[in-house]
Amino acid sequence: MMSKLTWFGHATLGLETAGFKLIIDPFFSGNPAASTSADKVAADFILVSHGHGDHIGDTVAIAQRTGATVISNHEIVTWLGKQGVEKVHGQHLGGGFKYPFGYLKLTLALHGSQLPDGSYGGNPAGFLLTCNDGKKIYLAQDTGLFGDMKLIGEEGLDLAVIPIGDNYTMGPDDALRAVKMLQPKAVVPIHYNTFELLNQDAASWAKRVADETGSKAIILKPGESYTC
Repeated sequence: MMSKLTWFGHATLGLETAGFKLIIDPFFSGNPAASTSADKVAADFILVSHGHGDHIGDTVAIAQRTGATVISNHEIVTWLGKQGVEKVHGQHLGGGFKYPFGYLKLTLALHGSQLPDGSYGGNPAGFLLTCNDGKKIYLAQDTGLFGDMKLIGEEGLDLAVIPIGDNYTMGPDDALRAVKMLQPKAVVPIHYNTFELLNQDAASWAKRVADETGSKAIILKPGESYTC
């Protein structure tokens, strides 16, 4: 059973696994790097890592249109319920749950999480998914480098998705250190080149990954996919 990851630009991802379609951090409207629009994506589940506008983005509109279940921390799903989202599932850091598409655990992320209206958004998170076929995918989303990435790597990762844009998240140097701790078979960089502040040379970073680690860096253009 194969899983297909699509990078839509910035930190917005699509993941097709076990016949289900997931959208992660759906920031389409106002995203200059977006390869499609919120009204065109299909979703059975939506994963929201934290409350910032460039991540919670179009969650409400997509959930209402598709009937998707939104998965996030307790504070965010409670807030989304007040915005009219009917199907939600709240978790917290370190907690996992078995969904039809696999076992999903919320991981630590070093970031903020204030919601667009200034409400408290709880703790930011990443996602560690054990697919139904046993493959493991780590979606770091917005985070700085932290030592427990080594523990996540001990899971035996088939794919890691990590930010390299710097300023708000890890930059290329720390992202390279993250790869060394995570030791995934493949790694996809995200959260870069959306805005001038986040401009990075992904090809140069990928070469460093190839030269200094045993992982393969996969550079995607917005709209492109990788299958594992």
